[in-house]
Amino acid sequence: MSQGEAAGKQVLFAQAEEALAGGKSPRSGVLWRWFVPGRIEVFGKHTDYAGGRSLVCPLERGLCIVAAPRDDAILHVTDAVSGASTKIPLAKKDADGSADWTVYPRTVARRVARDFPGPLAGVDLALASDLPRAAGLSSSSALIVAVFTALAERNRLAEHPVWRKALVSCTELAEYLGAVEGGRSFGPLAGGSGVGTFGGSEDHAAILCGQAGHVSLFSFCPVRLEKTIRLPAGLTFVVGVSGVAAEKTGSALQLYNRASLAAAAILELWRSATGRADATLAGAVRSSAEAPERMREILRQTGHPSFQSGELPGRFEQFYQESELIVPAAAEALAGNVLDALGELARRSQAGAERGLGNQVKETTELVRLALELGAVAASAFGAGFGGSVWALVESLKAATFREEWAKAYRRKLPRAGAGECFVTGAGPALQMLT
Repeated sequence: MSQGEAAGKQVLFAQAEEALAGGKSPRSGVLWRWFVPGRIEVFGKHTDYAGGRSLVCPLERGLCIVAAPRDDAILHVTDAVSGASTKIPLAKKDADGSADWTVYPRTVARRVARDFPGPLAGVDLALASDLPRAAGLSSSSALIVAVFTALAERNRLAEHPVWRKALVSCTELAEYLGAVEGGRSFGPLAGGSGVGTFGGSEDHAAILCGQAGHVSLFSFCPVRLEKTIRLPAGLTFVVGVSGVAAEKTGSALQLYNRASLAAAAILELWRSATGRADATLAGAVRSSAEAPERMREILRQTGHPSFQSGELPGRFEQFYQESELIVPAAAEALAGNVLDALGELARRSQAGAERGLGNQVKETTELVRLALELGAVAASAFGAGFGGSVWALVESLKAATFREEWAKAYRRKLPRAGAGECFVTGAGPALQMLT
C-alpha cells in the first residue's frame, strides 16, 4: 500500500478504536484489528455466479476494523463515521428486520450460528471506512468478510470440525462467504435467506485471496485461482465514482438480480433441450466445441415466459464473450504489457455490458468516454451496474493530474450527476490482520 494510503488508514483505525471505546478511555485487554479492502472488477461482468471467469484485484481503500471480545452471545457493530450501531444475537433464527445495512451483519451472525454448532461468544466491532458506499466497489461484501473474520477469531472457528473439513483453503473460504451472502448452500451446509442478492464469490475471492501489486484471474463454481499477473510497471488505476448509487437492497434488488436470473433461465433451456445436467452456464458452454453455437440455436428457437424476446440471446452473448474470450485475453495482454489489445478488450467488455446486460447508465458510460478521451490506456465500468464506478488504467506519473482532469470533465458534462469522486489506487493487499 502506498505511504499516503497507509497514513490514512492510521486515522481510520484511531476513529474505530474511539468508537469501540464509546468515547471513553481506550479499552484494555484483547483488541483485534483488520484491514478489509474493496475490490476492482477489471474484467468479468456478471460472470462469477454462472461459473465464469473474472480478473480482479483488491483496492487500497476499504474497511478498518477494530474488535474486542464480549462475554455474551451478542454481535455489536458500530460505524465509527456515521455513528450507526446495531446489536444482533448469535442465533440460528434471528429476525430479519429492515432491509438496510444491518442485513449484512445479521446474515453472517445467523449463518455462523447455524453452520458452526456449539456455544458462541460475541464481539464488539467498530469500523471506519474510506470506501465509497454503494459505488460498485464491494463495500457490502467487505462488511460480510469483516464480520465473519471477527466472529471466527473470537470463537476460534478455524479449529472447529466444520472449518477443518470444508474451509481449508482461501478459495474455499471465499466461496463459502459468497454462499453466506447469497443464501446458498455450501457443501453439506444448507443455505438460508442471505441478503437477497443472487451474486457469486468474485468479491470475496478478491478480498481474501488477492495479492498486492497484482490482478488475479479466478474461475468460479468452485472458486479456483488460475493465475496472478503483476500490474505492468508504471501503470495504476484511477477510479471514478459516478455518484449514482449501485444499491443491492430494497427496490434495486430486482434490477441487480435480473442478470443472474437470465443466466439461470438460459441454463434451464439448455438442459431441457439437450438432456444434459451441466451445473453452470460456463459448464454448458465448455461441454464441447459446438456448445456455444448450439446454445445460440436453442435461444433463437425457444422463448422463456419471464424474459422478452432477444433478452436471453443478448445475455448469453455477453456472458460468453466476457468469460470465455475477453477475460483470458485480457490476462494475457496484461502479462505481456500489450496495452493496445487491453484497451480494445475493455471497449468490448463495456459494449457487452451496455447491450447484453443493459445495466449501464449515462453517468458510467460518460465516465468511460471521458477517461479514454483524456488518454487512459483502458477504461470500463464494473460491479453490479445501474450506477457505481468506472476504472481507468493510466500512467502512474500522470495519475494525479488525470484524476483532477477526469473529475472536472465529468462535473462539466453532468453537473447534476451527484457527489461522485475520483481517486488513485494501486492493486492493494488482501485482508490483513494488524499486530
